[in-house]
Amino acid sequence: MLPPVLEIYAVWHPDDGPEGGREIAREFVNHFHGTLFSGLIGGAIEIYVRSEGWEEKGGAPRPIPFPGSPPPNGVAPAEIIAIVPIMGVGLAGAVEGGGGAWHDYLDAIVSARQATPDRVGVFPGLLKGHNISSTMLSRIMGDLQLIAAPSVHAPPEPSGELRCRDLAQAIAQLAEQRGYVNRHLTVFISHTKRYGVDEEAKVAELIDGVRSIIGNTRLDEFFDARALQPGQNWDEELREKAATSALLCLRTDLYATREWCQREVLIAKQSGMPVVILDALGSGEERGCFLMDHVPRVPVRWDEGGWQAADIRRGLNLLVDECLKRALWRRQKAAAMGRPDLDVAWWAPHAPEPVTLAAWIQAERSEGRLGGREPIRILHPDPPLGADERLVL
Repeated sequence: MLPPVLEIYAVWHPDDGPEGGREIAREFVNHFHGTLFSGLIGGAIEIYVRSEGWEEKGGAPRPIPFPGSPPPNGVAPAEIIAIVPIMGVGLAGAVEGGGGAWHDYLDAIVSARQATPDRVGVFPGLLKGHNISSTMLSRIMGDLQLIAAPSVHAPPEPSGELRCRDLAQAIAQLAEQRGYVNRHLTVFISHTKRYGVDEEAKVAELIDGVRSIIGNTRLDEFFDARALQPGQNWDEELREKAATSALLCLRTDLYATREWCQREVLIAKQSGMPVVILDALGSGEERGCFLMDHVPRVPVRWDEGGWQAADIRRGLNLLVDECLKRALWRRQKAAAMGRPDLDVAWWAPHAPEPVTLAAWIQAERSEGRLGGREPIRILHPDPPLGADERLVL
């Protein structure tokens, strides 16, 4: 067993009612214990709730094991602790006097974040219809940005969807950057400028729709037509961004035939970056491209009103989850270093395929790391490869 990587704590006050904090906690359980993250090694993500009194009814909940505190029952503390205070008028009333068990409990949460910002993240949320302005609770949490607080210009989206995306993004950034750095996840929008004769307007509208939705999130984007500056080495910049950004591929009819689209996918895969394909085929493809297989794919539908925003969001949300999955896998790899019983040659961030396996072998041979090593053990997240896939590899 490896040490636990991520623990998420949903904290709410019982006076805010069971329909508040409990429902939000259930969203987190369903999302982060869902199929996507189940492929990680056990202990990657655990979710806990803190609401009912621990020592007495109406008192503060069970303490959260922060870094530096004695581990409960000898269990190693998690690498990352993400706390979601679910704020409502009940919680505000419990801390309003400036003292007491609940006030001290929240104060300890904020202090733990300040003491270990590379390991503890606090991501408060506000219950719908509750106003806590000018309260002690707002002063305790006042400098922390809320999750699921959409832009006033953003079109509506399901609150649970927004909440889970915001939380997944925040934790991924914390896990990758080991502290609070003013750098957001960047989505590289990979697209083709070559359109079919009858589809040009549709493709342009898809690009605009994707950029508009990203613009209403907390994500950054890389879109070549806007990001590349006059006089800049465009080839070098595209390669660098494809190797360091989450790749969102807009797979329209001619996408798979474009040299640079193929290259962007290949660079991202060989760099271990997350890739998600938005499948927006209209008439279809004459021939696909094997470089674009073996990655998550989300269909985007067109109707009389245009491209469906819900489909685009689904692909974008999946890409954020893939970023978190990659960050946690890298943490598990780091935790396994120095363990002689875990002789793993390659902690592959995604299930190996010919293009990534060949690149890995070439890199290992050039560094002299494969000579005489047998067997070569490759570890990757589930789902497992099929028998025929393993045979080809």
